[in-house]
Amino acid sequence: MHFNKLGIHSAGSGLGANLVGVLSRLLASTAFNENPTLLRIAGVRESHTALFNALRDCMDAVEASSTFERYMNETFKLEQNTQISTTQRRFRASYLRLLRGWGFDANSREGAVLKSWVESRFGIYPTFHKMPLRSFSSDAWANYIEEKMSSRFHNNAIYLQLDLLYEFCQWSLARGGASPRHVTLYRGINDFDEHRVIAAPQHGDGSVLRLNNLVSFSASRIVASEFGDCLLEVQVPSVKVVFHSELLTRHALKGEAEYLAIGGDYHVKTIYLS
Repeated sequence: MHFNKLGIHSAGSGLGANLVGVLSRLLASTAFNENPTLLRIAGVRESHTALFNALRDCMDAVEASSTFERYMNETFKLEQNTQISTTQRRFRASYLRLLRGWGFDANSREGAVLKSWVESRFGIYPTFHKMPLRSFSSDAWANYIEEKMSSRFHNNAIYLQLDLLYEFCQWSLARGGASPRHVTLYRGINDFDEHRVIAAPQHGDGSVLRLNNLVSFSASRIVASEFGDCLLEVQVPSVKVVFHSELLTRHALKGEAEYLAIGGDYHVKTIYLS
């Protein structure tokens, strides 16, 4: 257990409270990743039974996606903007805008809001936002706090929107009852600035890396190789998948077979590209 000078846990230690009923320390560990259990954000499905009843009647993934998008539009009025004056408009925060912002830059304000949602719901602190986050008393952490609280994106029950996105993703992966326990995903990198090495490789085993609390991967090794000189190959528990590129009919992350997943400590196979 790591403490900073203020006597509180260090950023990235995965020790916050959460809403999924699994200790955050365990949730962030390699032990959980190797033997995952079911995760549910408390009260979300119970409070939105109309959505999940409608999804149950959908014939295929396309109909399910349309049903989800229609429910989100109607519930959060995402296609409406409220005019304050002729020169200023107040936009409703939207999960689709956050995904679009993340697609441009995971270290954007939209990225900070997504990381803060993971922190709130899963109790795993981010380890990187523009720079390493190693202490709650650091300037880097202060900048992250400022950006995650951006009023432009932090309204219209944005955390609840993301809760529903996660639960819809989990419903989609489990549809038909044949969801794989893990998904093999890839991440291209040029260096390890964003990923803390917890354990170096031993006896041919992969290393253990502490990944950011929300991480982009690709299901395609070829696509991931376009983003760096080496590949991280990771077995990600399906229950940690927040979003994948086939989930919705329209979004900004379609082109890269992209997955967004909850981070923590992972056994990683590192593949250096020639």
